[in-house]
Amino acid sequence: MLLVEDEESLARTLARGLRQEGCVVDVAHDGVTGQWMASENPYDVVVLDIMLPRRNGYEVLRNLRALEVWVPALMLTAKDGDYDQTDAFELGADDYLTKPFSFIVLVARLRALVRRGAPARPVTLRVGDLELDPDQRIVRRAGERIAVTAKEFAVLQFFMRHPRTVLSKAEILDNVWDAAYEGSDNIVEVYVGYLRRKIDHPFGVHSLETVRGMGYRLVPVMASVQGGEDTRRT
Repeated sequence: MLLVEDEESLARTLARGLRQEGCVVDVAHDGVTGQWMASENPYDVVVLDIMLPRRNGYEVLRNLRALEVWVPALMLTAKDGDYDQTDAFELGADDYLTKPFSFIVLVARLRALVRRGAPARPVTLRVGDLELDPDQRIVRRAGERIAVTAKEFAVLQFFMRHPRTVLSKAEILDNVWDAAYEGSDNIVEVYVGYLRRKIDHPFGVHSLETVRGMGYRLVPVMASVQGGEDTRRT
């Protein structure tokens, strides 16, 4: 399992106790490292603190789900409001514990999550007549299959999980590109261009918009395969 906790003394104590329970435990002390480890390794469960340096637990969880990492996640936090629990569950958390907590309860909750396993993958994403199947990795518009590369698929999937939302280049880089990427953010513009030539231009539509000075957004449109009228859904 992966434990992402910035309080090093607490992390050491929890890791030691979990290992005594027979668990293999990796530890990260910030959100960026934790997200990278969770996306690169097949953990049975992730224990994720919410108040983390570099990237908070909400962001980490949101990014993992966007990357199709469905490992069960238990959130830890010093907060105790209903709003925080709602946030966590809506982002894809599987359980939630408020500090201070009983170690016995933590172990019981983790064992239950491991028995339950990863949640089912989501159904096909749809924005207008554009469809993306995360499981089979298929893209279609108006029923016609569209060939895309792995990176184009990842970029499009991020847009389709946030329809009508203006996404900055920085947000797209953080959620689609590896944390080790050090190149220019202009790479996002390049891939937006690639996608437009595949999902928009052949169908006579304009669904992937540029919002000047802010970023890009994907809006719902209906198109004919022959390149008919661009009809916005309202």
